[in-house]
Amino acid sequence: MEINLKVNNVHAGYGAVKALQGVSLGLHAGQTVALLGTNGNGKSTLMKCLMAMVRPSQGEIILEIDGVQHDLTALSTEDIVNLGVALVPEGRRLFPKLTVEENLLLGAFRKDAREKIKENLEHCLEAFPILAERKNQLAGSMSGGQQQMLAIARAIMSAPKLLLVDEPSVGLSPLLVSQTITKLKELKDDYKLTVLMAEQNFNQAMRIADYGHIIVHGEIVFHGDVSTLKENELVKSYYLGVA
Repeated sequence: MEINLKVNNVHAGYGAVKALQGVSLGLHAGQTVALLGTNGNGKSTLMKCLMAMVRPSQGEIILEIDGVQHDLTALSTEDIVNLGVALVPEGRRLFPKLTVEENLLLGAFRKDAREKIKENLEHCLEAFPILAERKNQLAGSMSGGQQQMLAIARAIMSAPKLLLVDEPSVGLSPLLVSQTITKLKELKDDYKLTVLMAEQNFNQAMRIADYGHIIVHGEIVFHGDVSTLKENELVKSYYLGVA
């Protein structure tokens, strides 16, 4: 499946609060693109726009699948999931009183995923052995790192082609952040995914990203491949602590 995403001049917000102001970016099949920025700059709002959880006031979001264009601003969240888009939300958003296995199975509700439940469940438990060990444990009783693994695996259970990952490092230790980012790279390669990741940890995101966009106050202020961003003097100052 050939999948491409185009975000063009998107404006969005919450009442009088303007969270996005003319955001444009592109994502091509097989890429990992990082949306980088500190809290409150619009990363999560863009993710919600992509999933129709927030409606843009202006602009277009086009998902092209095998040459067919889909206007995501005109679709429901369910329709977008059924196209093969999955979101790992900020804060994980698990069902805490359900078991690990039950959370995973809930990720497989769309038709294409239901046909592969057994296969995908086996793959997820193989990718995250701790989930196999604790598949009967309530999700709410797990550590933050384990819950993040479960949230990622639940998204994989929907058999996506485009994976949106919102702030995977939030609340995790540096070691767990590194392990989580590494695992995302492995899953991307194993499942031939296209990935858009919103993240504030510049160095970790750049380990696996092909391209990056830096968002400040709802606007994309820098963009480029990994080497370009690392050499940008303002990026060095903001993110790398280089005067």
